[in-house]
Amino acid sequence: MSPHGHVDPVLLAEDRPYPDPAALFISGDHYVTRLLHAAGADLAVLGVGQSGPAPDPRAAWRIFCEGWHLLAGTATRAWLEAELVELFDVHERPEAANADRLYDHIAGQLDDAAHRPRALYHRMGIEVLATTDDPASDLAAHAALEADPTWTGRIVPTWRPDRYVRVRRRGWTDALAELGTAADVDTSTYDGYLDALRRRRDHFRAKGATASDHGHLDPGSARLAPEDAAAIFKRACAGDASEGDATAFRRHMVGEMARMARDDGLVMALHTGVARDHHPPSAARFGPDTGHDIPVANEFTRHLQPLLSDVGDDARFRLVLFTVDESTFSRELAPLAGFYPSVYLGAPWWFLDAPDALARFRAAVTETAGFSRSAGFVDDTRALCSVRARHDVARRVDCGYLARLVAEHRLAEDEAARIATDLAGEAGRRVFRL
Repeated sequence: MSPHGHVDPVLLAEDRPYPDPAALFISGDHYVTRLLHAAGADLAVLGVGQSGPAPDPRAAWRIFCEGWHLLAGTATRAWLEAELVELFDVHERPEAANADRLYDHIAGQLDDAAHRPRALYHRMGIEVLATTDDPASDLAAHAALEADPTWTGRIVPTWRPDRYVRVRRRGWTDALAELGTAADVDTSTYDGYLDALRRRRDHFRAKGATASDHGHLDPGSARLAPEDAAAIFKRACAGDASEGDATAFRRHMVGEMARMARDDGLVMALHTGVARDHHPPSAARFGPDTGHDIPVANEFTRHLQPLLSDVGDDARFRLVLFTVDESTFSRELAPLAGFYPSVYLGAPWWFLDAPDALARFRAAVTETAGFSRSAGFVDDTRALCSVRARHDVARRVDCGYLARLVAEHRLAEDEAARIATDLAGEAGRRVFRL
């Protein structure tokens, strides 16, 4: 079960072969490129931020193999080893001496039917894969998959509205116009803007979406009076919104979208605590999501109180919280999920999507919130080939924790087996309404 991720649905709709090993394993995987960059590699040579393959895919692959030792001890290496062995029959450690031979070995398999995206999807045992999509998207790839009688998997869209609530971000007014066109609504007024968002949520639901996803610096949800929100919106349209205006509006819209979620049933996933585009020169050269986003401390208890006071005990509302701040595991997240019926705990994400961090999370939250408040494991990956490997790591971590509880006579073995099965799939299906 993959209820949240960033695999491009076009990949599966078109089912074209991957162009080369570098495109498959390197250029789109910021877990890999950031560590190679830290050792001096040029992101441009690795193919970062480019619409096509790397300028010289073999050169990028050589850098990857020569830098394999840089991944020692990381979760990324565990995922890559599983992918190389299980999907491409590579049983030797990459290094400078075998880089070209491994490149040729993998490249020779990419045209095979068994290594096309759809075949990999099925070989990895994926039951459901949720993508992340712009509210103005026509979801054409999803429609193509739905209409294709040869496609037997399940791909669902996820509504991701971040660029429509960040009113000082470059291109916001253009995004607003796109939203209005997609919804067939005049978005020049605050009321029209809200109506357009609701209409696009309805459209996504009709196309199979069960969730919305929101990624912000903090989980603030303070509500503005309607006239104050409308005033900020008007200033933003004129290019006059201040930083304070932008923060207040974004936090207000988190609460507004929670109320929309209560009304239409989309599960609200909240990913917070990451400073995006930390290195402006790289952002200007390569664009967003290219490996230089850095975690910051987060706070949930006070930030979420307005939202939870409003809809937190409403049976129609569901909120899944993710964090990269370990200090909040037992202090805030577990107690929130242990009281509010709407709140569930997403797995540690991004920099904490690793064996030791996953184990710390499970131990920190379970004593307060138990297992029932968990959404299971959410891989959040852009790399299709890593889905099974990431879930396998999470399952092993959970089973290790459960085994300890059994060995300490804190849990019966049959209970542990049931919980393991639930965490591996049923929890994600249940919490994300799949």
